[in-house]
Amino acid sequence: MSEISQQALESAVRQYKDPYLGQDLYELGAVKSLTAEDGRVRLDVVLPYPSDGIKGALTELVRHGLEDVPGVTSATVNVKQRIHAYRPQKDLQSIAQVKNIIAVASGKGGVGKSTTAVNLALALSAEGARVGILDADIYGPSVGMMMGVPEGRRPDTKDDKWFIPVPAHGIQTMSMAYLVTDKTPMVWRGPMVSGAVQQLLTQTLWEDLDYLVVDMPPGTGDIQLTLAQKVPVTGAVIVTTPQDIALLDCKKGIEMFRKVDIPVLGVIENMSVHICSNCGHEEALFGAGGGHRVAEEYHTNLLGQLPLHLTIREQTDGGTPSVVAEPESEVAHRYRDIARRIGATLSRRERNLSSPIPSISTSDD
Repeated sequence: MSEISQQALESAVRQYKDPYLGQDLYELGAVKSLTAEDGRVRLDVVLPYPSDGIKGALTELVRHGLEDVPGVTSATVNVKQRIHAYRPQKDLQSIAQVKNIIAVASGKGGVGKSTTAVNLALALSAEGARVGILDADIYGPSVGMMMGVPEGRRPDTKDDKWFIPVPAHGIQTMSMAYLVTDKTPMVWRGPMVSGAVQQLLTQTLWEDLDYLVVDMPPGTGDIQLTLAQKVPVTGAVIVTTPQDIALLDCKKGIEMFRKVDIPVLGVIENMSVHICSNCGHEEALFGAGGGHRVAEEYHTNLLGQLPLHLTIREQTDGGTPSVVAEPESEVAHRYRDIARRIGATLSRRERNLSSPIPSISTSDD
């Protein structure tokens, strides 16, 4: 049997370009080993972002490329992922058991921010990451209802000090809605709200999270600015609709995060087009191209465009968001594409090597 050229094998591997980072597997540092013995080739790849949705395509494309190399009788491609902790703004100390915090924000209410945050968290989980979601919208907490958590459910506690996250659809959740009734108005001033979010964040025993998605309150006022300065955020995502007034507020949101040195990972354009539930006709009710224009103006990414569709609202209101209600639907695929894009963008960030804030300590004394 002729000897297999290592250079030819590496060249075959380099033919695959990552669809989100635009580099080959060697440029990404994703190739961990490439061996050949008796005509059998084995390649081990570790991607730096949640990528279960593209794992199959990557495996097949690279395997076929390797099997085309002279002398190769079979090729095995193993693809895994390893998500690292990346640096938050101003080197704030990170939270124990939480690698990365993604803030989902909007310049104004009514653009579908919470729906997007919930589906994004579920999409990251579907892509193989360990995920939690924190409902930081103290005045209007809705994550619990959207995740199907029964009304009146209270989080368990540990040592009368620590909250245990409430599990829902495979992810860890925490919300002020778990601590009050839905009829309790939060008549609080800004400092009280900021303090409450800080407590929910640091006094919850998150368990080994790759990503904690934070559903921020809408707007760009004092509360949002304070949270952006105190919560160790790895990156922010801005949700908007195509209409001009929403885009003005979207720009304010981007400017707010940039003032506190939080990188804006990109813009999600929600309600991009209306899809008729009867005939499937698409119509841009709120205008078109707005997300593209904002992304270009601020040199950031348009992460994705989501339709205005009746089922998205019905599924979320019913406690089973689109990503889990219809995992093979076009909407679910769009959310998962956005999740991979966000993870890939974050993977370009500088690593966070600092020690996190300890969340709990025990003693035998």
